[in-house]
Amino acid sequence: MKTLLSFFLLACTIVAQAQTFEGTLRWSIKSEITDPKMKAQMEKAQKEMSDPANQAKMKQMQEQMNSPQMKAMLESNPQMKAQMESALKMMQGGDMSSMIPKSMTVKIKGNNSISKMDGGLIAAEVLYLGDKQQSYLLDREAKTYMITSTDATEKPSSKHAVTKTSETTKILNHTCTKYIVEITEHGTTIKQIFWTTTEIKGFDLKSLSKQGLGKGGSSMYYEGLEGTPLKMELTTPQMIMVMEATEIKKETLPASDFAIPAGFTETKGFGR
Repeated sequence: MKTLLSFFLLACTIVAQAQTFEGTLRWSIKSEITDPKMKAQMEKAQKEMSDPANQAKMKQMQEQMNSPQMKAMLESNPQMKAQMESALKMMQGGDMSSMIPKSMTVKIKGNNSISKMDGGLIAAEVLYLGDKQQSYLLDREAKTYMITSTDATEKPSSKHAVTKTSETTKILNHTCTKYIVEITEHGTTIKQIFWTTTEIKGFDLKSLSKQGLGKGGSSMYYEGLEGTPLKMELTTPQMIMVMEATEIKKETLPASDFAIPAGFTETKGFGR
């Protein structure tokens, strides 16, 4: 799940620093568990969750959550309430695939962006404010936000190598070039493939190479990549995940979309 969250934040910030572009990008997300052991564990867990006895337990848990005492406790901790409700909903559905997001929408206005992952356990949005060069993880159900570190002074714990290939493909009528990025961390190599295009004007992605995912974290954008990624493929020893742009729509967006909503409280995390 940590790898999935890092990939999500990377995808969000890749389109975060537009210069003149204003509009909405939508992505589809497809994933496949490739590790036999993990696949078997997920199949077993899904079977157990679908068992009538366990479904009855989930119903009982729901009733307990509706008790006055539990309601009072959860109302005092909106973040815990949102997490418990989300987890319970997926367990009642008995579908482990619902843990994986299905799509992502990114809205961009100048140097600001707001990115939302649809479905899965990561029920959050990432707001990036260009004037502050800062990202915020928003949880609308819990009405909280978390500042994500972009400290590039810390030495990253991983190393990466970028290889540009001669292979090209068309995505949304844009010619994209294939880049291969191999990241090595703690002896494990993760492979990412980026299909990028230089045909979309209004983006400045170079400065993203100076940002990081917190202390010792991976770079938000890799030196050697050129253009705007329209497709990203992540391969780990456990799974394969592919994100591909399905729509690029230029439109005028309200400035109010790119601000921390009123009434949200800050929570700590990401090494802070």
